[in-house]
Amino acid sequence: MNQPAQKEPTTNKEENESSKTHLTPIQVIIYWLLAIVVLYTLYFAKTLFLPVVVAALFALLLSPVVSLLKRFYFPRAFSALMLLVMIGVPFTLLGMQLVEPAQKWSKRIPELSSQFTTELNEISQTLSPVEMIPVQDTGTAQQVEEKKGFRLFGWFRKDEPKEKRPEPTPTSNPVSDRFKQGGMELIVEFLGATPVVLAQFFTFLILVIFMLVFGPLLYVNFISGFPQERDKQAANSLLNEVQRELSRYILTVSVINTGLGVVTGLALWVAGVEDALLWGVMVALLNFAPYIGPIIAMLVLYLAGIIQYGAEWMAFMPALIFFSINIIEAQFITPTVLGRNMRLNPLILILWVVLWGWIWGAVGVLIAVPLLVCLKLAAARLNIFTNWVRLIETPRGC
Repeated sequence: MNQPAQKEPTTNKEENESSKTHLTPIQVIIYWLLAIVVLYTLYFAKTLFLPVVVAALFALLLSPVVSLLKRFYFPRAFSALMLLVMIGVPFTLLGMQLVEPAQKWSKRIPELSSQFTTELNEISQTLSPVEMIPVQDTGTAQQVEEKKGFRLFGWFRKDEPKEKRPEPTPTSNPVSDRFKQGGMELIVEFLGATPVVLAQFFTFLILVIFMLVFGPLLYVNFISGFPQERDKQAANSLLNEVQRELSRYILTVSVINTGLGVVTGLALWVAGVEDALLWGVMVALLNFAPYIGPIIAMLVLYLAGIIQYGAEWMAFMPALIFFSINIIEAQFITPTVLGRNMRLNPLILILWVVLWGWIWGAVGVLIAVPLLVCLKLAAARLNIFTNWVRLIETPRGC
């Protein structure tokens, strides 16, 4: 008789907890509206939040090293500046090596643009159904209507000599004009965004230094306000785990991407591709953006192949070399090295990357995965949003 009486309180307690965690439809709507408000706030105020979030992730990564140097009586300000210099100098030297090839390829972009514009003119002329050609017959001008249908293999026929093809008329083509206009708009937008990018970069450097120097003291004062010692230990444990896993993820991915860039650069150099070092660095940087970065890298390598080899089958060779190496890295090396703790569902990952690319552009794409790793670890540690954590860690299909 006593055993059922002892079990009843536990069942009632579980029912009360389940009733507490259950959300009403109004609460669900409120949470979704709050999420939309946060997203649009991050989007419209990206010039403010972007350097702050990037600096916070960077400071979170470097804080254990600064704390370690503090034990050897190195001031935190000196350690922060030394680490930034040690990270910045190699990238600066590498950038100096890449200035000349980057300028050379940037000068060859108009050549590619003119080739592409010519192809667009030929395509638009082929697709035009009717063309009026003036014909002189017995001194009188007549207009003969020539009907030109679309021929799928018309571009590859060799029976018509190239010199007999009608020359493109000097009249403006709306397709090529729109292409040129889009290119000019892109250049103007890039030049207009340069001052903002420089301001955000210097803001990022200042915030990193201040977070590394004064952040730990601010964190200690914040934790001291917790009433229970158990909460303080839980907060310290969460911070240490996020720092450890984030450092492990970023360092591992950096090593993998560096190896990918080195192998790709060597393979392109052996194949005779010009400026293989430039493409190797580009591949390594773009690979920090999963799925989207490799696609952009293959497109750029294909355009580089067109400039070097012309519109031939050899133009696909640089992109195919990178694709073969990237398949090995993405399907075997990275999943094996990162292991189960960093398991992220590919569909959730690509949607997350696209979301942050829409919010913060290229920088959002680069920080999307580290940010998702931090949020997933924090949610799993605090035992909140368990359904979302399981959804993020859903294993990939067969």
